[in-house]
Amino acid sequence: MILRAALMVLALAGTAEAQGMAEAGGALLRGLDKIAGTAVDLELSVGQTLAFGQLQVTLNECRFPAEDPSSNAFARLTIFDSAQNAEIFSGWMIADSPALSALDHQRYDVWVIRCKSE
Repeated sequence: MILRAALMVLALAGTAEAQGMAEAGGALLRGLDKIAGTAVDLELSVGQTLAFGQLQVTLNECRFPAEDPSSNAFARLTIFDSAQNAEIFSGWMIADSPALSALDHQRYDVWVIRCKSE
């Protein structure tokens, strides 16, 4: 877990140095229910919380390379599982590298598609 966090910091720092980062007002996420086999798109504004199954997904911020908004997205999320009454994810997810900092849940997957300017 410490290695994953260190890699995340390096990835964010490397991208921020190579290109200026811009902040977006929202993000497009995708949620997958692995048992039902259904996927849904979740559009969130910064600060907004949406329900996805038993999960509560909150978007804290979304950043993207200023020179190329469609190239990547970095979203800081908090995900709460109401069935477990516990926070199960808090941190950055990167659209281009979803496995680098992934949600570890037996039923649900959530990943970042892109930032959205509103």
